[in-house]
Amino acid sequence: MSNGKPNIRILVVRLGAMGDIVHTLPAAASLKHSYPGSRLTWIVEPKWAALLEDNPFIDRVELLDRDSPAGLLRSWRALRSEGYDLAIDFQGLIKSALVASAAHPERIFGFHQTQVRERTAALFYSDKTISHAVHVVDRNLDLAAAAGAANALRTFPLPQGRAEGDLPPGDFVLASPLAGWRAKQWPMEHYGVLAARLRRDLGIPLVLNGPPGSPLPVVAGAIVHVSGVAGLIHATRRAAAVLGVDSGPLHIAAALGKPGVAIFGPTDPARNGPYGDSLKVLRSVAAPTTYKRGAAISESMRSILPDEVFEALRAVCVAR
Repeated sequence: MSNGKPNIRILVVRLGAMGDIVHTLPAAASLKHSYPGSRLTWIVEPKWAALLEDNPFIDRVELLDRDSPAGLLRSWRALRSEGYDLAIDFQGLIKSALVASAAHPERIFGFHQTQVRERTAALFYSDKTISHAVHVVDRNLDLAAAAGAANALRTFPLPQGRAEGDLPPGDFVLASPLAGWRAKQWPMEHYGVLAARLRRDLGIPLVLNGPPGSPLPVVAGAIVHVSGVAGLIHATRRAAAVLGVDSGPLHIAAALGKPGVAIFGPTDPARNGPYGDSLKVLRSVAAPTTYKRGAAISESMRSILPDEVFEALRAVCVAR
């Protein structure tokens, strides 16, 4: 489509969650860069807004307040008042499609019904895109291109973050053990074994990060660090190396180019893995790929043993 219209107003719809927002940052940057003089708004759930702070490609962050009818009405009025030309729904859910529609833009872009999680969402789109890319970042860039982003920017402009909680004064390995579904988690007992080896052989502590109120157990030999999103970004920047599973904190680390190790099991790292080459992916060759949200840790995650993870981390730390 033509980018000739001046002062075009663009709405990016990606309400959450952490990793998905990180994976949409290049698409938003590409849209802003490809439409000179445009005004780009990103609507997001409040708990993820810290990811979008100080982003040079975003003119305004709109918070979707779903806690009360009054809050929803305020959000609806704010969306309607802008007079958007384009809305791009990167989420592909009914709720995100409704948000895009509520803005009453001239055109709504989204993925084809065969590529969204909730097929009904595609009924709200005026323009549907099929992406043949593998990784989610590249799929999002394809959707942005369909909406007129002629220049793809593979950039992740994350904020600096803020110090929260207690961190060791020197080097440490940062791990975020939790994931959106339990099947993607690495067993907590493995972290204890790894923490002991890191201290004994490398003299580096293992820091386990989790959000406030998270079910993060105490692991012998590891330091527990509780923080919000801004504190996680700060801790990731400070860490000597990171250890992650398929969850938001890992994708923050990849976006920042941090060295480390990513443990994968049921999900396909080619599609959902760390973007870029700073993180080494460990995955059993026998791991079956599935996106069913299992309630138990998958056997493919259990099969990655602490010694294998330690050796991969040691290679990273020695190379620094």
